[in-house]
Amino acid sequence: MQNIIIREATLADMDTLLQFEQGVISAERPFDPTLKESDAKYYDLNEFITAPHIYLAVAELDGQLVGSGYSRIETSKVYLKHQQHAYLGFMYVLPQHRGKGVNKLIIDALKDWSVKQGVTEFRLQVYFQNAPAIKAYEKVGFNSHMIEMRMGLS
Repeated sequence: MQNIIIREATLADMDTLLQFEQGVISAERPFDPTLKESDAKYYDLNEFITAPHIYLAVAELDGQLVGSGYSRIETSKVYLKHQQHAYLGFMYVLPQHRGKGVNKLIIDALKDWSVKQGVTEFRLQVYFQNAPAIKAYEKVGFNSHMIEMRMGLS
């Protein structure tokens, strides 16, 4: 993907980012019965673009955004070795560009930014039934660490 440019998102990207957000939600809806049927919103994209502790990266091909992802510096639990970690999220690539290495380029940029912030730990969450996403994350070096469980009470 020699023509892919990874850059920091700007407010001018907002319309496309909002579409990507709905793409993420649509992809995850089959794995999560607790998601709202409509009006679901995951992210505060304005904050992602303006906050100094968040880096929102976009992949651009020939002037069109084709993917996104963010790294957010978070305070770790006091019992962990690292005081902070970078949390990855909003990983999205347009369907027609999947399998071409776009996700890896975005993650590499997020890793570079996170290391420059002094972070040594990367974390993310993925639905355990989302095999394609798990495979993509394993391909770039992530491994399973813990399973979060839930139970509906009504």
